[in-house]
Amino acid sequence: MIETIEVKKRDTLGSRAMIKIRESGSIPAILYGHGEENVCLTVSLDTVNKLIKHGTKLVNLRGEISDTALLRAVQWSSMGDHIIHVDFARVSQTETVVVTVPVHLHGEAPGAMSAAGQLRFVSHELSIRCPAVKIPEFITCDISQLQLGQAIHVSELKLPEGVEAVTPGSIVVAQVAAAAGVDIEAAIPMSAEPELIRKEKATEAGT
Repeated sequence: MIETIEVKKRDTLGSRAMIKIRESGSIPAILYGHGEENVCLTVSLDTVNKLIKHGTKLVNLRGEISDTALLRAVQWSSMGDHIIHVDFARVSQTETVVVTVPVHLHGEAPGAMSAAGQLRFVSHELSIRCPAVKIPEFITCDISQLQLGQAIHVSELKLPEGVEAVTPGSIVVAQVAAAAGVDIEAAIPMSAEPELIRKEKATEAGT
């Protein structure tokens, strides 16, 4: 999804100038890439918060500059409670890019519906490669068939058309592990097959 946002150029530099920009409700930013000159910008804090909330990566910059860019990095304060700077990287919509997107779990894992199993969401993000215009907001991991002792790996995810995983396929996304003090072998129901074999042998003996 492409979002159009308003930006302004800035000439002021230095820590005091950055503090004033933030106090005014804006965030210092920089636009770079494609061998062109870096441009110092400001963008409203509300706009940045909306981009982060919606998982938007690709944006059209409008206002005092016109360009297409990726929201490449967000810098937070040392306490992690507010944004202090953002980076935009120039990109064409058809250009192939590598980005990190969140993973969303879908459904309920049957193996975690009893006290014996615990659902573990291991990988909350996934690194992917795709055309900039096809960057998904998130990747879905369906856990509706996940049983006790099973795991879903990156290689098992259904990715949108044109999207490939950069994160190794062997990485676990989600799993249902045995709860503390639970013997997983005892907790997993045994197959009925051994019982069928015993019945067949009993029938043969009685013949």
